[in-house]
Amino acid sequence: MRKKSAWIVFCVTMTVFLIGFIFPLVLVVRNGFVSPDGQFTLRYLFGVFQNPIYLEGLRNSLRLAIGTTLLATCLSLPLAWLSNRYHFAGKVWVNALVLVPMILPPFVGAIGFQQILGQYGALNALLGLEVDWLGRGRWVGVILLQSLSLYPIMYLNVSAALANIDHAMDEAAENLGATGFTKFRRITLPLMAPGLFAGGTIVFIWSFTELGTPLIMNYTRVASVQVYDALKEIGGNPFPFALVFVMLVVSVSLYLLSKIMFGGKAYAMQSKAATTFTETRLTGWRAGLALLPFLLVIFLALLPHAGVILTSFSAPGGWYRSVLPEVYTTGNYVEALGHNMTVSSIRNSLFFSTLAVLFNLVFGIGIAFVVVRSTLRVRGVLDGLAMMPLAVPGLVMASGYLAFSSWISNSEMVRNSPALLNLFDVKTNPTLFLVMAYGIRRLPYMVRSAVAGLQQTSAGLEEAAANLGAPPMVSLRRVTLPLITANLIAGALLAFAFSMLEVSDSLMLAQREDFYPITKTIYELFQLIGTGKYLASALGVWAMLFLAVTIVGSSLLLGKKLGALFRV
Repeated sequence: MRKKSAWIVFCVTMTVFLIGFIFPLVLVVRNGFVSPDGQFTLRYLFGVFQNPIYLEGLRNSLRLAIGTTLLATCLSLPLAWLSNRYHFAGKVWVNALVLVPMILPPFVGAIGFQQILGQYGALNALLGLEVDWLGRGRWVGVILLQSLSLYPIMYLNVSAALANIDHAMDEAAENLGATGFTKFRRITLPLMAPGLFAGGTIVFIWSFTELGTPLIMNYTRVASVQVYDALKEIGGNPFPFALVFVMLVVSVSLYLLSKIMFGGKAYAMQSKAATTFTETRLTGWRAGLALLPFLLVIFLALLPHAGVILTSFSAPGGWYRSVLPEVYTTGNYVEALGHNMTVSSIRNSLFFSTLAVLFNLVFGIGIAFVVVRSTLRVRGVLDGLAMMPLAVPGLVMASGYLAFSSWISNSEMVRNSPALLNLFDVKTNPTLFLVMAYGIRRLPYMVRSAVAGLQQTSAGLEEAAANLGAPPMVSLRRVTLPLITANLIAGALLAFAFSMLEVSDSLMLAQREDFYPITKTIYELFQLIGTGKYLASALGVWAMLFLAVTIVGSSLLLGKKLGALFRV
């Protein structure tokens, strides 16, 4: 890549990041540290830690994040180790089924989770009890639900880390007398630490700021819900922004710790193992024993999905104090798709997500070329900045865009122009900020996909095209892009799917019914008395099927490299 072109891409990308990523975060910080008269103050930050309600919310959010990360690690680490070390009948199928929980956002799964574990749910009907499992330990229910949904991210990272370990190290340890757990603790665990910590970072940040699941589970004493309740209406209260700043500091600090401890390995694939490893073939009862943990975890992880599907086919009031629904109907799907909010929400999500993917394609390819093909000394800065949205929670970004909208729409020029007000006022039309939020937050998926494709493609092909007289854009269109098409499609599919089902940005930024995305509509339908959870479940099943197709497609295109998209 020519140096001049690389500098142009670098400058344009940095400008976009400054406006669409850095500036909203600056406004979050400003609103939490500036008094109404424009003076800098620490009163609001200290007030967060002095307010027992906010302090309890932060403490509960940390408990949820730590519990979710530990449980997700406990679920994924043994499975990844078994998959890496042994070959047994059914391994291909269970490796695919392990990823299935990713097809359902945790907050949608919470609907089915409540139907199973509620006081009059399926579990109590099966056991003949009336225990309010969720009422007694609602935070445990949130941890369990988030862990069962997020453990595939940890599994992908750990599996990739194990696959990249040079097994000559294991053999050397065995020659020195190390066996069993000692070899795992002294050799395997330290070598897989970058992948383990990278996956844990994503799970921790995700669960620390998760908004939808606590809302549906009615666990409101967490920081994310407190911010959401305080910022529903854009106002001048600075305390929510100070709370958001605290959450931002925690998330970014963990990201930086990952980068300092493991450098590039925290987000990039390690070098391939130099020594090949032969899997131990298991047969008979040993194969069944290796298969059992997979089946148990998959069964537990799919319970929320089963609950959502059964609820969607249950007649209102037809699943009460019984193991399975007693009255089935397809009317929920008819009513859900015919609801005045549903059709427009599907159209809105398709529109917002398509624009976000176009943004990702343009900037993702540009960033990848600068990182892989250029010789700029500052290309590492661009690569690191492109991955930063993974470290900044959606809740924080949504708060920043609310502050951005309030700041710009209060200017006299915008107030006096209906067209500009419609563009910049999130209360009037949130399209611009939803597309920015979706695009910025999903850009890492496209960057990592494009980088992986370019690293596998020889630069000599582009040089040969240039020697034959092809201009740079012709070389890009005729040579490079066709060679990395599979990677771009995989990244685009994931960016599109996760944009369609984004929770925090959608709940906070979409404030008018005619601009509701799918996830906001699911939440609003769930709150309807009587038929709400049935209609929300029907729409959730549609979302589940959609995301399943995109993840399967991405997995087929990227294979084991899929895990690289979920790393900081």
